[in-house]
This record gives sequence, structure tokens and C-alpha cells, in this order.
Amino acid sequence: MQQIQHYVLFHNHDSGMRLYHELRRIGIRAVISPTPRAASKCCGISLMIEETDVEAVRHYAEEKKIEILKIAAIEKDVNPKRDRYC
Repeated sequence: MQQIQHYVLFHNHDSGMRLYHELRRIGIRAVISPTPRAASKCCGISLMIEETDVEAVRHYAEEKKIEILKIAAIEKDVNPKRDRYC
């Protein structure tokens, strides 16, 4: 089963942190994450959001004039043996 994770990408760190705090304030769950290289080689942080929140996040960022690069849908890299050394 393919799992998709949505990442909000930014031109700079400040925009990412600003949107993160604004989303928390209104109750939309977002997790600060390193930007996946499959999505972009720009700013080092992104926000992981739920698929159901994509349009709300896009609208809210526009309303608050927080510039986002894009919202990327990336297939989750689930590797149960990652970080297992024995």
C-alpha cells in the first residue's frame, strides 16, 4: 500500500516557522521536518501536514501573506530495518 506524506516547502526558514506557529494557533496539526531532497533542494525545513489539511493550509498561508514554495506529495519511505544495527 502506497502512503503519501504532504510537505509544505518554503523559500526560507522564517516563513516556515511563522506558518508553523500560525497553524498551531488555529488548531491545524503540522510537524517541522527536514525538507526531503526528492521534493526540493531549497530551504532545509518543511512542514508535514495531513492530506485533509492541504487546501486549508494553502488558503491560510495566502490569507496571512506567508510565502510558500509549494506543497509536495511524496511517497513515504517506510523501511522497517532503518536504524537497526543488529
